[in-house]
Amino acid sequence: MATTPRRGTHGGRPSAFEEDIYRNRNLVERCFARLKQFRAIATRFDKLADRHRAEIVVAALIPWLREPAR
Repeated sequence: MATTPRRGTHGGRPSAFEEDIYRNRNLVERCFARLKQFRAIATRFDKLADRHRAEIVVAALIPWLREPAR
């Protein structure tokens, strides 16, 4: 089995793991996953931009309001 040479700065996997960047990216991805649970948003049922934006705002408010108070 042949080993691949290490590329260093010439590409491949990043050498360091940025925990803060990953945490923020994960937060955004989970937010989109929650919004996609609403069928009308996932399929963009309303074609008008202002109505679609209103659906997104309402869909974002529902999970936020359901969170327990800290």
